[in-house]
Amino acid sequence: MTAPGAALSRYAGLLGAVLLAVAAHLGGALPDAPLGVTPASIWRAPDGPATLTCWLVGTVLLVGAWWSLRDGAPSTRWAYVTAGLWALPLLVAPPLGSRDVYSYACQGWTYAHGVDPYAVGVAAAGCPWVDTVAPIWRDTPAPYGPVFVLLAALAVGVGGGLTGTVVALRVIAVAGVLLAAYCLPGLARAAGVPVRRAAWLALAGPLVGVHLVAGAHNDAVMLGLLLCGLLVLVRRPGRPATLLLAGALLGLAVTVKATAVVVVPFAVLAGVRGRYTWRALLRGGGWLGAGLLGAVLVTSAASGLGFGWVGGLTHSGDSEQWTSPPTAVGFVLDYAGALVGRDPQAVPVLRAVALLLLAGVLAVLWWRAWRALRGADDVPRVAQVEGNGPGVALRGAALALVATVVLSPVFHPWYATWPLALLALTAGRTTWFVLPASAAAFLTLPDGTNLARFTKAPGAVAMTALLLTVLLRAARR
Repeated sequence: MTAPGAALSRYAGLLGAVLLAVAAHLGGALPDAPLGVTPASIWRAPDGPATLTCWLVGTVLLVGAWWSLRDGAPSTRWAYVTAGLWALPLLVAPPLGSRDVYSYACQGWTYAHGVDPYAVGVAAAGCPWVDTVAPIWRDTPAPYGPVFVLLAALAVGVGGGLTGTVVALRVIAVAGVLLAAYCLPGLARAAGVPVRRAAWLALAGPLVGVHLVAGAHNDAVMLGLLLCGLLVLVRRPGRPATLLLAGALLGLAVTVKATAVVVVPFAVLAGVRGRYTWRALLRGGGWLGAGLLGAVLVTSAASGLGFGWVGGLTHSGDSEQWTSPPTAVGFVLDYAGALVGRDPQAVPVLRAVALLLLAGVLAVLWWRAWRALRGADDVPRVAQVEGNGPGVALRGAALALVATVVLSPVFHPWYATWPLALLALTAGRTTWFVLPASAAAFLTLPDGTNLARFTKAPGAVAMTALLLTVLLRAARR
């Protein structure tokens, strides 16, 4: 794209970010915002039309500007400066697109006051800010690891009141984004992809500004630690000290959000130095696993919470939305059963099947990456496409996160940032993952209202039809 066109994209995106910040001030996820609202009730509010208009126009501008340069910004510096400019208005805006930051605050308050957040919900713990938490999460234990609970408690101690705690949590999230930004160039060079393209795709997307910066989601911390661990591996592979450090960083990522664990088998591949033999794999995997296990054990013990956080993971699927493909298919089967007077209760069954399928997909992805790195003749030579071992491992990790997002029981828009950060480091086409990430930016309103809640039946049918179309096209190929 010509320089004038790139400049137009930069300032169109900046205007979009400003409009989103205005929408956050007018009707964002403020502490005193009414809960249980609908798009219609938001529109009828005094500032409702202005809020929704700023949100829609701002999202369109930000998505359009990001999309226009999806094949790469003019330069790496230009990409970083532009992503920073777009983040500035959202950095000083009220929470936007989600109320999860209040859940974090109450979970931190619970732990700071000597109550186990994995044993009781924030309402039973007596959090003074419980009215700001979405009702569905008031009575459920914390689904996050001990590292993030410690960080949330630190935010409570530093911030004092609710506003200060939210600010501290945002600082922590921004630190995660900055750590990811620091790691991207080294990972992109190791994978053989242009840094300007990787930085643009991973940092300038609307989901990053709205949900990781303004929404202060802990996914930012997980991604920062994840990319940092991978960077350590690709810079000095095969060395025991490096593998231990990388494993510890990956373990910290897992104890923020357990999703990071699907990357670990591919990280083992990235840590192999020299020939890809089973002996080298086992040796590297042993050192990496020791670092990871050590980080998990130390943080679980240091927090005094043990492994109670593992049980809290079961509540992450309490929300049922059509944005999760297995949940959407379950909805459609339930609707079809209702037409003939049956209640098949298909959602939990389809979710369980999808998790089993996920395990199989992850195993196949790892095996293909391993065979490609060994130069087998009976599988596609992915190593020749990507150019080197780190590229193959990072591509496998990216696809593992894609499979995790697609087959998980629940999907929220910020979940798309998980695979996006690693897909930005692959050399393939971009449209197939930039388009869904762009669509996800429109799923939440400024106050955190999820539009999937109000489009359950048509959304489930549309998602099921899309899934069938993708499967049929894949079968024909």
